[in-house]
Amino acid sequence: METREADNKSSSGRLARVAPIVRGLLAEATGDEDMPYHPVILNSFSSPEAIDFAGSAERAEGKAWPIPTERPHGPPLYVHSERWDEAPEEIRKQLQDSISDYVAQHGSKPHAVCLRNLGVLQVGREATDAKLPLGSKVALVTGAAGAIGYGVCKGLLENGCYLAATDLPGEKLDSFTEELEQMAPGRVIGPPMDVTDKESVALGFQRAIEAWGGIDIVVVNAGIALVSGLVEMDIEAFRRLERVNVEGALLTLAEAARQFALQGTGGDIIIMSTKNVPSPGARFGAYSATKAACHQLGRIASLELAPHGVRVNMVAPDAVFSEGKHKSGLWEEVGPDRMRARGLDEEGLQEYYRNRNLLKARVTGRHVANAVLFFATRQTPTTGATIPVDGGLPDATPR
Repeated sequence: METREADNKSSSGRLARVAPIVRGLLAEATGDEDMPYHPVILNSFSSPEAIDFAGSAERAEGKAWPIPTERPHGPPLYVHSERWDEAPEEIRKQLQDSISDYVAQHGSKPHAVCLRNLGVLQVGREATDAKLPLGSKVALVTGAAGAIGYGVCKGLLENGCYLAATDLPGEKLDSFTEELEQMAPGRVIGPPMDVTDKESVALGFQRAIEAWGGIDIVVVNAGIALVSGLVEMDIEAFRRLERVNVEGALLTLAEAARQFALQGTGGDIIIMSTKNVPSPGARFGAYSATKAACHQLGRIASLELAPHGVRVNMVAPDAVFSEGKHKSGLWEEVGPDRMRARGLDEEGLQEYYRNRNLLKARVTGRHVANAVLFFATRQTPTTGATIPVDGGLPDATPR
């Protein structure tokens, strides 16, 4: 039994390496410079039965339909390659030639692709209104199970996304995912992800690809905080922030870049920055410094990924304490110190942050989500930019 499960996981992983390429080739060009492709959702089948079917010359000749799937329009495309371990460019050429031949014969792209020794990829039925701005797009959010993460996830779902809400494994992520699934059945998964672990990051992306064939939007939201003056700061505590806020961002950016390159249809990365980048606070040095490094990685990514049609932008909120029933993990960490320093209770601290901005606005997870959606829906041709979500803080104005 263990051997079979291991084989199934291996097969699923191999299919997930090819799925983004297939998804990119099946996407329809729109003629819109801002949204150049309309993506498809791909269902993956890598069971022994599906692999056996995909490799059957007899079934291919008879244009039979894959056993685990429902028959849509037209016959499946069978690709009888043995070279799935070659460079992505070679695999793309094989698949592109096969799809082009299919289109020439049938007048449309295939709704299912049977890949020898890998399994079957089938275009799924859209579970959302195609008129929604992000319909059929797949988003992955790191550090999702908190106040900002909830606001962002909810906003993405409301706009049509399929969503991989990732966070550290445990009951918090499980209950968070369950709540989102009730909001959008069939469009939410909650793969555990530790952003400081390269393999965990890759596996989180793989789970989203296994579910829907690829990824279009990545929100780099995972982050932690520390309250400490520079003189007494524990170096290991600082390194913990560096691993999450900097290395975690780097690993997520790198994996997103790899997947977007495979898919070949561009993409969007939105990094959760902070007002502390342009306007750091005393005793908040570890957070301010590591988030500044994270922000700078985003700017560099905007330079490196633009040739691939990938836009990278930042959102810089001020204090967000909660959204719905979800509290901010960051403010659970730093709130007690801030309350002691100012002689305030929790409500008083929230009022303090509200009253210090020009608009006297309480910043919410929904506000942050709206900024994320501005970039994700490509309202302007923008990359490498930052939207402040802080009610107006003159000290945080870039200069």
